[in-house]
Amino acid sequence: MTTTHEADEDLRNQDILIYVNGELKPRAEATVSVYDSGFMLGDGMWEGMRLYDGVWAFFDEHMDRFFNSCKAVSLDVGMDKDGIAEAMRMTAEANNMHTDVHCRLMLTRGVKVKPFQHPSLSQSGPTLVIIMEHSKPVEKLSSQGIRLATVPQVRGLPMSQDAKFNSHSKLNCVIACLQAEQAGADEGLMLDPHGFVNTTNACNFFIVRRGEVWTSTGDYCMNGVTRQKVIDLCRADGIPVFEKNYSLYETYGADEAFLTGTFGAQTLVSEIDGKSIGNGEQPVTERIRALYKQAIADDIAANS
Repeated sequence: MTTTHEADEDLRNQDILIYVNGELKPRAEATVSVYDSGFMLGDGMWEGMRLYDGVWAFFDEHMDRFFNSCKAVSLDVGMDKDGIAEAMRMTAEANNMHTDVHCRLMLTRGVKVKPFQHPSLSQSGPTLVIIMEHSKPVEKLSSQGIRLATVPQVRGLPMSQDAKFNSHSKLNCVIACLQAEQAGADEGLMLDPHGFVNTTNACNFFIVRRGEVWTSTGDYCMNGVTRQKVIDLCRADGIPVFEKNYSLYETYGADEAFLTGTFGAQTLVSEIDGKSIGNGEQPVTERIRALYKQAIADDIAANS
């Protein structure tokens, strides 16, 4: 079993310092209250970011998504973008981290005065946690790819819980992941409410057919930073790319398939529902990977 976030083991992660509301605490001591709204209800938002050569890749795009999500659910961040950047700088410096680092930035509505749902019960301000780990994807994610299984769990309509929220409430995706695991696959391929191919439980999903790159309409999936980068890079480089409805019929007949996410960038998909994808060659995916690596290098140069 392979996951899309499988990293090489790094013993340095046992001794990391974790940011908790302005303090840096050893991993074993970095805790939050059982009354915290994130623990109790999944009431919070998070971002995943990667550090390359001292620069957090596409930081502005991640912050735009983060602050927009928090505003949409009336969650007070308690600081501006520069404040977040400083907290991340402090955490990376304390851990002597410079590259191949993954950050999970988590904000909840904070500690509640009673163990109930109403947001007004969170009265002491938000809880901000920053976990940074030395993290490099295992080689087989790039070379072998992962196996997907189509699962019955779907990404729902915006008026139930909008999939664009990168929220702590991940049960929908956890169920999909369990269904895929029980089907003998690595990750679940989730459909949208109308039965069209949408996303996986952890990443956004693309196929390549006859030289064209296809992904979902974006109406029912996470508005991924890496997803949008891939779309923009394809357009700029003359690769035909379409955000559209398509079914499993087109998916099974794809020449290539890959996932996008901050951790794995572009992760190959080797099979879906037991059906091999393509002939083992990924010329378009490799071209996109090269463009994405250059985009990261350009971002580093612009922000160093």
